[in-house]
Amino acid sequence: MAAPLPPSRPRIPGSGLAKGLAVTLRTMTRKTVTAQYPDVQPELPPRSRGVIALFEENCTVCMLCARECPDWCIYIDSHKETVPAATPGGRERSRNVLDRFAIDFSLCMYCGICIEVCPFDALFWSPEFEYAETDILELTHERDKLRAWMWTVPEPPALDPGAEEPKEVAAARKTAEKLEAQRAKEAQEAQQAQETQQNQEAQQARATQQDQKEEGEE
Repeated sequence: MAAPLPPSRPRIPGSGLAKGLAVTLRTMTRKTVTAQYPDVQPELPPRSRGVIALFEENCTVCMLCARECPDWCIYIDSHKETVPAATPGGRERSRNVLDRFAIDFSLCMYCGICIEVCPFDALFWSPEFEYAETDILELTHERDKLRAWMWTVPEPPALDPGAEEPKEVAAARKTAEKLEAQRAKEAQEAQQAQETQQNQEAQQARATQQDQKEEGEE
């Protein structure tokens, strides 16, 4: 059986009005600050969601962003091209070429799902927010405009010093260290071979001089 609820305190008549007037009085005593927009641009937080920028070179037309968009506001068109074989006897390959990438910002709800699901980092948040239009049809921005917004994307924040190194960075660093060690080894071997050749040439020259000296004495 549930325990009985404790008796509630009786409310003092007018307490809510007194609290509201207290908030009003505190606000009246503060100095008002007017944002001089658009003459003075506001300071936006680092992770502001303004518009979605497109880094076209990373897009592989996988269509994940368009399929996962809950508003279906991303429009992508592409075609296939045949890439010749890189080596003799190799197979030709086909790749997708992006023809159109557009976002209808009159439908977009800025959820960021398209940015999260993109496996190749082709979409980014830009803090730009001044893209109002008088016609709703003009809120559908094509890839040229999305590409232009790419240059307004801020740099990513620095990693926590105690954070684990990303796998991609660790793999790239190991590959670079391996290549550097291989180049150093090849340079050392080349230097040793050059020194050996020089020593052999010097010994041969000394032997030739000794033979000539002996022939002269005879």
